Amino acid sequence: MNQKVYGYIRVSSKDQNEDRQRVAMREFGVQDRYVFIDKQSGKDFERPGYQTLIRKIKPADILVIKSIDRLGRNYEEILEQWRIITKERQAAIVVLDMPLLDTRQGKDLTGMLIADIVLQLLSYVAQTEREFIRQRQAEGIAAAKARGVKFGRKPTKRPKEFADVRSAWGNGQISARKAAVQLGITHRTFLKWATEDTPV
Repeated sequence: MNQKVYGYIRVSSKDQNEDRQRVAMREFGVQDRYVFIDKQSGKDFERPGYQTLIRKIKPADILVIKSIDRLGRNYEEILEQWRIITKERQAAIVVLDMPLLDTRQGKDLTGMLIADIVLQLLSYVAQTEREFIRQRQAEGIAAAKARGVKFGRKPTKRPKEFADVRSAWGNGQISARKAAVQLGITHRTFLKWATEDTPV
């Protein structure tokens, strides 16, 4: 049987860990032409590289990944992708960071049971850790807001000509679009400023 060894790498567009994962693949013996890469975050899991890989994998092939969270963005998705690869595609998975998750070994019932238990535990821990990080971030933002810290872009300063242009617009001498062009701002921004500055 013509067994192939594939590798899968996922990094976010800002992540610099692609080289580390690629080196790990080469050390395992995965040829570069059999390595599939997606450069996008876990949040956006439309993964063309991964989808192509899944279509190519045949029974008895091997998929190598650096860590379990490369497979999915949450507990359920990791387990689902693991099931598709090992059960539907009947391929083996090797997780480099976790030697216990190597389905080439332990094809007997005990070995499969151990792998499944370890997988579920790791997937759960990975998701719990991500949720904990998000919770800490949310608490940090709430605390900062309570201290008066402002988030988002600083509001654009009104040009010094704004008062005269708004007055001309208010008197019907120019349109809002023309006023915006004169001030070098968007039509929407001009209307927002003009409305905010209109005396009640």
